[in-house]
This record gives sequence, C-alpha cells and structure tokens, in this order.
Amino acid sequence: MAARGADGLKAVTVKAKGVLGRRGVLTAGLVAATVLTTGSAGWLGLHLSGQRAAEHRRQDVLAAARQSALNFTSLDYRHYGRDSANVLKGATGDFKKEFAAQTAQLTKLVAQNRSVSEGQVLEAGIVRSDERTARVLVVADSKVTNTAVPEGQARTYRLQLDLVRQGGRWLTSDVEFVG
Repeated sequence: MAARGADGLKAVTVKAKGVLGRRGVLTAGLVAATVLTTGSAGWLGLHLSGQRAAEHRRQDVLAAARQSALNFTSLDYRHYGRDSANVLKGATGDFKKEFAAQTAQLTKLVAQNRSVSEGQVLEAGIVRSDERTARVLVVADSKVTNTAVPEGQARTYRLQLDLVRQGGRWLTSDVEFVG
C-alpha cells in the first residue's frame, strides 16, 4: 500500500502511469501482431486462391485439348456424321469453318475407303496459356484400317492445338501437325 500524502500520491500516480504504459505497449503490440497476422493470412489466402485457379485452368485446358485430339484421331466411316460433329462441337474460328467445309468431301472419302481410325492420346503438355488462350502439344497414336490396309496400320501424331476460351469452354481454334 502506498504512503499517504503528497509523496504517496505522487508514488501512486507514477505507479499507475507505469502500469498503464506497460499495458498500452502490450495492447499496441497485440494490435500490431493481429494486423500482421490478418494481413499475412489474407495475402496467403489470395495467393493460394490464385494458384488453385491457375491449376484448375491448366486441367481444363489439358482436358479440352486431349478430347479434341481424341475426336480428331478417332473417326469411323460407319458413323462419320457423329464423329465429325464431335470434332465441330469442340472447335471454333477458322478451324471449325475449314473442317465443316470439308465434311461432305471427307464423308465420301472415308466411306469409299471404309476408313476407321481409333485414336489414343499418349501425352499432352501446355506450351503457354493465359485466361483466354492456350497452346498445347499432344502426342496421339491411332490404329487406322481401310481398304488399302485392312489389317491396320499404327500412326503417331504430334499435334499443336491452339485453344480459346468461349462461353465458359475451351475450344480448338487451330490444329497443326508438327515434327
């Protein structure tokens, strides 16, 4: 207990200032730590969200490219209309226009040769991508049978596919045979 009198009052005041000063420093430290922790957690959350979005986009691009390559390398004269429609469903732009323009001629050629191509995607990798465009390299094998090779012939394709995001889907805008 503090002594009474002027000195006692002074001692109590000094003690109170010391306690309040320590509490103030402690409170300020806790506030600063809370702000730093909250800010770090927010930054980390945004960073992880961005990574998840990029990984999701990457998976969507690869899935679309694989399906497009599979559709492109799997055609059967007995149901070429359906098979070519599958190619067109995943296509856009000039590639879609060119493929659609050749469909009638290809239908006759495929039927005349009794062509069947059974494709299989072996590998696919993204060369570049952003939120709206992507370029993917695909390696696919196909067993092709027709009137010239009724026992079948193995073929390997290396395709470069350009994709664009339209209407929430990745569509193939160009296909090139490479290497």
